[in-house]
This record gives sequence, structure tokens and C-alpha cells, in this order.
Amino acid sequence: MAEPLQWARLKRDAPYPLRRGAWYRVTARTPDAVVLDVYRKPVQVPETLLEFVAGRPPRRWSVVRRPPRAQRLPESWGECYGVCPSCRHRVPLHGSPQTLRCPRCNELFHVAWDELYVGQD
Repeated sequence: MAEPLQWARLKRDAPYPLRRGAWYRVTARTPDAVVLDVYRKPVQVPETLLEFVAGRPPRRWSVVRRPPRAQRLPESWGECYGVCPSCRHRVPLHGSPQTLRCPRCNELFHVAWDELYVGQD
């Protein structure tokens, strides 16, 4: 029987080409790392840096704390931003919306305010 799909995201900041808060499909495991499909390219990441889910990736906006010294995020976005669970697009989170429609993929998802992502370590 085939193993269920697995998905992973970084659980803390690390120097890998993954968007903070975004889920990526696990394509393989090696003794030293997990291989993720990042925009159709394999990226190896140590397992200890990852959070996993089986089946489907969560279908809620990830709420991500603004990283220190962020250079590509407008100051007007404030302390947190959202990452779309479908296309990984980022948006500002003004107020405390319970749902958001992604301006890129036009999908509507709940916002995961109960699981603030990254930056607590």
C-alpha cells in the first residue's frame, strides 16, 4: 500500500529557499535530510527543521511574524502577514480577518490565528 502524501514547512527560520509559512510536498527522505518539491525543484532540508502533516496540506492562511530586518516586506504590513495555502502568495493582515480571499488565486480560506508561525524561538 502506498504511503500517504506528506507535507512540510520550516518550523523556524533557516537558510533554505522556502517561503516562511508555506507547505511543500515531501518527495523523498534520505538518512541526512528530507527532500521537498520547491517550485518543481528538489530541496534537501534537515528533518529537525521541519513540521509535517500527512494527507493534504492545511487549507488555512499561515500567519507569519515579520522577520527581523525584513527588506522586501512593506513597513505598512505591520508585525504579521498571511501566506496563502494554495499558491503561497503573501498578503498583509490588517485587523483580524477570520477569512481571506487570495488576490492571486482567488481562493477563500480561513486564517490560522491560533498557530502563529515562526519567530517564537
